[in-house]
Amino acid sequence: MSVPDNEELIDYEDEHDVVTNAAAAPSAGTGAAVAPTADSESDKKNFAGIHSTGFRDFLLKPELLRAISDLGFEHPSEVQQECIPQAVLGMDVLCQAKSGHGKTAVFVLASLQQLEPVDGEVSVLVMCHTRELAFQIKNEYTRFAKYMPDVRISTFYGGTPVSKDIELLRDKSKCPHIIVATPGRLNALVRDKALDASKVKHFVLDECDKMLEQLDMRRDVQEIFRATPHHKQVMMFSATLAKEIRITCKKFMANPLEIFVDDETKLTLHGLQQHYVKLAESSKNKKLNELLDTLEFNQVVIFVKSVQRAIELDKLLISCNFPSISIHSNLTQEERIARYTAFKAFEKRILVATDIFGRGIDVERVNIVVNYDCPADADSYLHRVGRAGRFGTKGLAITFVTSESDQQVMAAIQARFEVAVPELPEHIDPATYMTS
Repeated sequence: MSVPDNEELIDYEDEHDVVTNAAAAPSAGTGAAVAPTADSESDKKNFAGIHSTGFRDFLLKPELLRAISDLGFEHPSEVQQECIPQAVLGMDVLCQAKSGHGKTAVFVLASLQQLEPVDGEVSVLVMCHTRELAFQIKNEYTRFAKYMPDVRISTFYGGTPVSKDIELLRDKSKCPHIIVATPGRLNALVRDKALDASKVKHFVLDECDKMLEQLDMRRDVQEIFRATPHHKQVMMFSATLAKEIRITCKKFMANPLEIFVDDETKLTLHGLQQHYVKLAESSKNKKLNELLDTLEFNQVVIFVKSVQRAIELDKLLISCNFPSISIHSNLTQEERIARYTAFKAFEKRILVATDIFGRGIDVERVNIVVNYDCPADADSYLHRVGRAGRFGTKGLAITFVTSESDQQVMAAIQARFEVAVPELPEHIDPATYMTS
């Protein structure tokens, strides 16, 4: 592995802290879901030829195959078909693929396949940029490691005292073999010599562009990388991966398997119906109320641009008797996870969120996304609307446009992905966005 160039990088204060692997994984929904249902002809074409291959063809451990079978997965998705055979052999992987097509399962299965757990040794480090995504990935490991009782998995992120992390790491009988964490806390543990990274064999970045394009967060990743052995497997994944970030990613790797969507137009999600509504800022609440009253939905995610707007809109929806909940960075770690878990468990049907919820998070019942505030750029749009229409299912994305800058963002989205986003019609047939 090549060590990244020394760069002038500023300090990054991440939300440090940890949760141990105590909670059982939720039974519904998965960011690592396998074999999407192809609703459109395009999806059928994409997955043609793949369904002749099953997970048994990958020669995985019996314990993994049994867990895969219990979860009801039979055939790998396109990205899994491309990556898993090489990843389980220890090859470095750099992968860009659409949201909702099972990238998480690639590194979860590849690392579990190769893992030989030793008490007191951390073998796998997985980093992501939010606590909720770390929590979700840990649950995926728990689901797939169902028949591997000796394997211990923990999450390290903000909101709990660092002393608990240190205590866990220093107890050989409890020390996790797999750590899923945010970079700031992990770097603090490595820097303070609480975490011995000298036995790490697998180094994974999920939503890698989010961590590497920001120089402050990249510094944490670099410091952790330097503390691990020279010879290890490095795997990086994202739905969006600009050419300049690919160059940065490859500095961490040795001759990686590179799987990219060869045309950005393929990044748009099949089965996802996309519209915009042009209106005045003052009319947003009235329009949102109308949509929630008239559209059929399982669950809705409403994206706003700031914490304060998330808090106020959530209060407003609750006052109007809508089953709403909000997630944003001002909440404590325990409260954020509790709200995420409640929404995922279908206890609430409407979620108001900032972009903290825009990447990687999977809730399988979400079929409508509303951009109450227009996203800042095309990448943010893609990640946001990817919360609906997961795994090739149907979905609906509606964006409120109130300014000239909003119109410019929508024009950039349509040009980049070569997709038409028409104005919202007066009536939409529920059959076009509700999965039967």
